[in-house]
Amino acid sequence: MLKGENESITLRVKGDGPAGSVIAVSDSFGNARGYVTNPVVEIPLNSRGKLDVSGAIGPNGSLTVIKDLNLKEPYVGQIPLVSGEIAEDITSYYAVSEQVPSVCALGVLVNPDLTIKKAGGFIIQLLPTAFDDTIDAVERCIKDIPSVTSMLCDGLTPEEICQRVLAEFELDVLDDSYPKYKCNCSREKVEAALISTGKESLEEMSQDESTEVCCQFCDKKYTFSGKEIVKLIERAKK
Repeated sequence: MLKGENESITLRVKGDGPAGSVIAVSDSFGNARGYVTNPVVEIPLNSRGKLDVSGAIGPNGSLTVIKDLNLKEPYVGQIPLVSGEIAEDITSYYAVSEQVPSVCALGVLVNPDLTIKKAGGFIIQLLPTAFDDTIDAVERCIKDIPSVTSMLCDGLTPEEICQRVLAEFELDVLDDSYPKYKCNCSREKVEAALISTGKESLEEMSQDESTEVCCQFCDKKYTFSGKEIVKLIERAKK
């Protein structure tokens, strides 16, 4: 839903469950990245025999949405979690913070070795000009739809999922894109982050033979010698 080339959106879910904070970031091209504070959480399946996302996130906490639209300040919206189930909390965010009636559903299938087999979802939003009969039709459509995971297992494409979900409508595909996991970290950005820690912190680092910084999103490691840290101290003074 981002329009500009350099825009981005960040979702931060912070609950009281064992997973800790969950952060996802995407730009307007669908280049996404994310991380979980505690990614390996072993809890029983939920009552439906599926991954207990709510149990991992925790029902108490907040969902924060940060939209960087290249304005002076990013737009920040925050709501309390309603369940810890990501799709339910996103639906609640749109209703409460942006007053946009929405339906969001997500699903993920995990292999025995904890790799992701399939993942996907959909979001339906009503325009302010939607007529009552359109709203009624959407409500009928979503009443008995299969779960996202079952549709993924059946091999449905995104277009086929849209058609299954909105069975009473004729759909026109206006655009498509191919999102991917892509981190935009760089040595320059890590240097800026180190400088932001302050002179005192940098002076402590400079005493070590080397300082290693690991990107939380892609695990890429950046190593700085003591001399390089001293140069950063000089830059911090300017």
